Amino acid sequence: MNPLDTSKSPFTMTIGTTLDRFIHRHEQEFAYATGELSQLLRDIALAAKIVNREISRAGLLDIAGSNGTQNIQGEEQQKLDVMADIRFTRALKNGGEVCGVISEEQDDIIDTGNYQGKYVVAMDPLDGSSNIDVNISIGTVFSVYRRVSEVGTPVTLEDVLQPGHRQVIAGYILYGTSTMLVYTSGNGVNGFTYEPSLGEFILSHPRMQIPTKGSVYSCNEGQVNAYSPGIREYLNYCKEKNYKARYIGSMVADFHRNLLKGGIFMYPGTTDVPNGKLRLMYECNPLSFIVEQAGGKSTNGLKRVMDIQPEKLHQKIPFIIGSAEMVDKVSEFLAEETVKIGK
Repeated sequence: MNPLDTSKSPFTMTIGTTLDRFIHRHEQEFAYATGELSQLLRDIALAAKIVNREISRAGLLDIAGSNGTQNIQGEEQQKLDVMADIRFTRALKNGGEVCGVISEEQDDIIDTGNYQGKYVVAMDPLDGSSNIDVNISIGTVFSVYRRVSEVGTPVTLEDVLQPGHRQVIAGYILYGTSTMLVYTSGNGVNGFTYEPSLGEFILSHPRMQIPTKGSVYSCNEGQVNAYSPGIREYLNYCKEKNYKARYIGSMVADFHRNLLKGGIFMYPGTTDVPNGKLRLMYECNPLSFIVEQAGGKSTNGLKRVMDIQPEKLHQKIPFIIGSAEMVDKVSEFLAEETVKIGK
C-alpha cells in the first residue's frame, strides 16, 4: 500500500450519509415539502435513540418484565411498552408538527395541543416487547397521515381513521444486534443503521427491494388447526416446496428478515379470533406501505390492506405480507376456499 494513498485508510474513509442529511437532500420527495415532515422524522429518530438506550440497559435497570397493567386489547403491558409509549409521545408533542397521536397502548386519541400541526401519527411503540426478557429483537412501527380537519382546530376521529393509501410516511425501528430505522415517503424504501459512538443513523440499505420470490414462511403453526382450509392448504404447499419455516414471534423482526431475503409473514384469523390479532392502523398499514414501495404485496385475504377503510382505532384484521409471488399464491388458495364455501 502506498503510504501516501489514504483513500482506503480507516481514518479517512467517509462514514456515509446520515439520516438528517438524507432527509434534507430528499425533502422535495415528501408530498407536502414544507419542512414539517422532515422535522417529524427527526423527532421519531430522537425518540428511537432514547428507546434504544433504555432497551440496551433493561436488564440492569429493572425495566424488563410485566408492568402489571393491561392495554385496551386486554394484553398485559410490559414495562418497556409503557416507557416507549411515553418517549415517542413526548417527542411528537414537543416537536409541534403533530396535532394528534394514536397508540396501541392508549385507549383514545392523544390530543397533543399542537392545533397548528398538520399531521397525525399512528404507532405501535414497542412490538414484541415480551421478547425483551429473552433478548430477542423487538421493534417500533409508525405511520404518518396528513390531517383532514382544518388546521388550528383540535384533532378529530376522521383525522386518524384514514385508509392506508393516504399515508405520507411509514416506517419501523428494529432493535436487535444493530438498531435500524427503515422508512418510506412514497419514493422507495431506505434503511439506516444506528452508529452509537456517533449518535447517528447512517444510510446502510439504500433503495431496499424485497425479492419477488421467496422460500421462507413465517407464521405460528401452533395455531394451524384453527386456521381456515385455504391457509392450511397453503402451509402444506410450502412444505411440499421445501420452504423454510422461520417465526421469531416478533413481527418487526420477521418482516425485516423477509424484506431483505424474500418470504411471507402471515397472521391469519382463527376459528376463535376470525379477525386475527394485528391492528390495521398501528401495524398492518405502515408495513403494507413499506412492502409495496419495496415491490411486495399485502392482503387481508380478500383485498389490498391499504384500501381498507378503518372503522375504529384498534381494528384488527387478518394479515398476509411479503414477496409478491408468495402473497399471490396464498391468495389463490383463499380464493378457492371462498368458492368452495359459496358452493
